[in-house]
Amino acid sequence: MHVTPIADRPQKVFVVIMEEGEEIAAGLDAFARRMDIDAASFSAVGAVRAAKLGFFDLEIRDYRTIRVEEQSEIVAFLGDITGAHDDESQPKVHAHMVIAGADGRTTGGHLLEAWVRPTFELVVTESPAHLRRTYDAERGLSLIDLERSSTVGPTVDIDLKGP
Repeated sequence: MHVTPIADRPQKVFVVIMEEGEEIAAGLDAFARRMDIDAASFSAVGAVRAAKLGFFDLEIRDYRTIRVEEQSEIVAFLGDITGAHDDESQPKVHAHMVIAGADGRTTGGHLLEAWVRPTFELVVTESPAHLRRTYDAERGLSLIDLERSSTVGPTVDIDLKGP
């Protein structure tokens, strides 16, 4: 495990409200670009009329699609925004959500697309640090790279693997 402090002063907090018919993933990307955010975390509540979620399959190094085509409540929504990954110039939004249908059954995964109905209320907490992602070829994912990120203190490694 690697532990690094990323905030040592007050942080900006944004409230983002999306309206019925807006697409959440595209809205989060637009928000991050418009506000030039490169280090933040977020959570949200709301509901969607449909969603496309993903399960990252390490064997194929891509997302398997999970489609939900019914009105659902967002029961968990969280993620982060980091600076550009590799040589891209745009912030990278990474979000996971769990939604529940009318019968209470849940479906969750990586947010690929979701359409608001009737509302989506997001709280974003920005950090003064600048987090960067780097593509990890072994895993097939872009992961936060603490060596490329600006932090407010040194990284501490904690061995959890044991003997």
